[in-house]
Amino acid sequence: MSGIFPFSRNNEPSSLTLEDVHSVTLLGGHGKVGQKETVTEVKFEMGNVVSIVGPTGSGKTALINDIELFANANTPTGRRMLINGATPPEELMDDPSKNPIALITQHTNFLSDLPVDVFLRMHAKIRRAHEHETIVEETLDFANQLTGEPIIQENSMTELSGGQTRALLIADAVIIGNSPILLLDEIENAGIHRGRALELLRNYQKIFVFVTHDPRIALLSDFRIVMSRGAMEKIIYPDEEEAIIIDRIGKLDDLMLRFRKRLWEGERLSEKNLGGDLSALLSSSKETLS
Repeated sequence: MSGIFPFSRNNEPSSLTLEDVHSVTLLGGHGKVGQKETVTEVKFEMGNVVSIVGPTGSGKTALINDIELFANANTPTGRRMLINGATPPEELMDDPSKNPIALITQHTNFLSDLPVDVFLRMHAKIRRAHEHETIVEETLDFANQLTGEPIIQENSMTELSGGQTRALLIADAVIIGNSPILLLDEIENAGIHRGRALELLRNYQKIFVFVTHDPRIALLSDFRIVMSRGAMEKIIYPDEEEAIIIDRIGKLDDLMLRFRKRLWEGERLSEKNLGGDLSALLSSSKETLS
């Protein structure tokens, strides 16, 4: 099923660069009551957008933790994680510059009070020195497309809101960190524009794994893993019927985002506005069906 990475001539493990990563495989373990997982193997390939769904407490976060920790039957789930079909070298965990995984959690706080642009330039010089000037601008542009209020680069990192923080960390991991595997834990809770986030992320050839309760993210993914009682229960690939449903859910979601934007801008909502928006939504749905 799996092996270890090849050894070099001096019998030392060969290094694995970020560019070498092209797949991650999870080998099933067991759930919370010791039951064997129904899904015994799942493979994430470069370019995949994958969602992990299930009720609270079903084991979604434990699943991405297994990926982040390079699980090797040494976590409570007993799962194993492989990169390119082989057990990853330990050096990946020991050296942050070689670690191919970035995890954006629900709990993110900056300890640094450096201005945003200084922090990004410092990180860019360390990770991608030859192009640090251009990628800082690209990173800020990416982050600002996900937030309601743009990030002011002269502000300190500790002044950012929760949503701005998550948006900046995602942009930083994608562009400056150049991480090939991104694990994103419930970004919908930060007020990030989810549809736009998926559009932007698909421009980068990486593996994106979302823990989510959001139907739009789940249905726009290449496939979703359904969790239950701490175990991977099934894998579902979207079909033609779901492709139609996601179009309607997207319009409903856009409607809610428009209402939210009006509230942010201090407007009052009215039955007239609601009626007009719902009529436009129903009309466009009929056109889709005809």
